[in-house]
Amino acid sequence: MKPQGGRSQFSIHNSQFTIHSLSTLNPPLQLVGLPEQELSLNSQLSTLNSNSLWEGEGSQCSTFNLPLMSHEQTKLSVKQWAEEDRPREKLMKLGAEALSNAELLAILIGSGNKEETAVDLMKRLLSDCGNNLATLSKKSLEQLMDYNGIGEAKAITILAACELGKRRETAEMPERRRFKSALDIYNHLWARMRDLDVEESYVLLMNQAYSEIKTLRLSHGGITETAVDVRLIMKEALLNNATVIAVAHNHPSGNTHPSRNDEMLTKKLSEACSTMRIHLLDHVIITDGNYYSFREDGKL
Repeated sequence: MKPQGGRSQFSIHNSQFTIHSLSTLNPPLQLVGLPEQELSLNSQLSTLNSNSLWEGEGSQCSTFNLPLMSHEQTKLSVKQWAEEDRPREKLMKLGAEALSNAELLAILIGSGNKEETAVDLMKRLLSDCGNNLATLSKKSLEQLMDYNGIGEAKAITILAACELGKRRETAEMPERRRFKSALDIYNHLWARMRDLDVEESYVLLMNQAYSEIKTLRLSHGGITETAVDVRLIMKEALLNNATVIAVAHNHPSGNTHPSRNDEMLTKKLSEACSTMRIHLLDHVIITDGNYYSFREDGKL
């Protein structure tokens, strides 16, 4: 800060700004070199310059009370972060695995305190636990509530999440049904179809090991036919990451022989699967007590 026409010194103590040996102020006085306060103080000094509000202009000492920016004024809320850095948006865009433990916990508690964002608060909590989730899970409600910004509801949420993590480690993966043949498909769907007096069609979505991902009903139709959209089948396969599919429908008449529409559907579906590199395991026609398999008949 160098006012024209003389030497000046300044000092800041708390919120008081003092100028010594002040002479003329042309060009207007500016403060530099204080990153956090610079903009705020320069703005206020500009006002003082323009309005000539100096105490004892031309005197040896002038003092002004300028409020400095507090930590609360400089702290950015989560909403002010770049969208890709916000925990919820980051999870939606990149998946939960892309988030740190602190970010995942921040999503659970929702907010922090006046001095810390939810992420900062969770970073401090984890740091106190040696950044170990097992240590965090051993904390009591009272210990968690000692942290400013963590009340009873947030403490309960954190411990509930830790308990779910423990239970997942000991949970057994459910055994998936596997479909290796037309008979497996028949046994899976026969109970659903044996008493129907109209046609229904289903798609079985499987992974590469022929284990069931999902079984979906595609249509519920008339006595002699039901409409099946190949595009819908492929959409469901892609959405569920299926690499193997099978389709099946019933014939209420009890006749297992495929109709011309059945053969056309099988051909279109086979072509679509070939394009999308999905394996069509079979197309099975089910009746009460019997079935027909396109694959076993050599038509796939």
